[in-house]
Amino acid sequence: MDGERHDGRTVLALGGSERTGFLQGIVTNDLAGLSEGLVYAALLTPQGKYLADFFVKDDGDRLLVDVATPLAADLFKRLRMYKLRADVTLDETGLHAIRGLGPAPEGALPDPRHPALGWRLYSETPGGEPVTDWEALRVAHCIPETGVELIPNDTFILEAGFERLHGVDYRKGCYVGQEVTARMKHKTVLKKGLATVAVSGEAPPPGTEITHGGKVAGTLYTVAGDRGIAHLRFDRAGEGMEAGGARVDWAPETVS
Repeated sequence: MDGERHDGRTVLALGGSERTGFLQGIVTNDLAGLSEGLVYAALLTPQGKYLADFFVKDDGDRLLVDVATPLAADLFKRLRMYKLRADVTLDETGLHAIRGLGPAPEGALPDPRHPALGWRLYSETPGGEPVTDWEALRVAHCIPETGVELIPNDTFILEAGFERLHGVDYRKGCYVGQEVTARMKHKTVLKKGLATVAVSGEAPPPGTEITHGGKVAGTLYTVAGDRGIAHLRFDRAGEGMEAGGARVDWAPETVS
């Protein structure tokens, strides 16, 4: 099988006659898109803050939920809490997440976030050794990563670019955190968010503070080569910022 194993992922399964309606009522995206392929979505707090992001796949008599392993136990717990008496079952499948570029094998589906991220497949076998520089791909297209740029109980998904990543739908109706997300979309101009930056010098560890003119301008996260993903305060960001001794430059057209 062609494809590279995607380490650090857990695939959950939702069964039962009410599985789709149940999930539709709590996640950020419209599961009507399952008829066309994978759906990328998130679960939020009632205050609109990120808890987990994941891919959902229609697998016949069940839905597969592909989530980062460090968040899987908490997501499982919250899904079980929300389902109440709905006819929904929850299980961990043991399936492996596989990803790749180029021609997709049978059963693979495009990564819905960006065409450059190729395809994803779920299999009982783990796939090959990773050879693609996925970090560089993420940075080039400003794709946030679970636990790095996407921080549970802290991140707002619109600041993380979920609209651009096809991870939120404004017409689907209510879901947990929908009111805050809709207000951010329709009533405010984002003052903070993810952006691609140029990095000169030795890259500091992810999470290093960015300063500009003596003021905090944001946080530098993933760096690949001479580019990085930063969460910026747009009113303070610009050319000649600093992060841990490295120079960080930003132009407004790179806003997430």
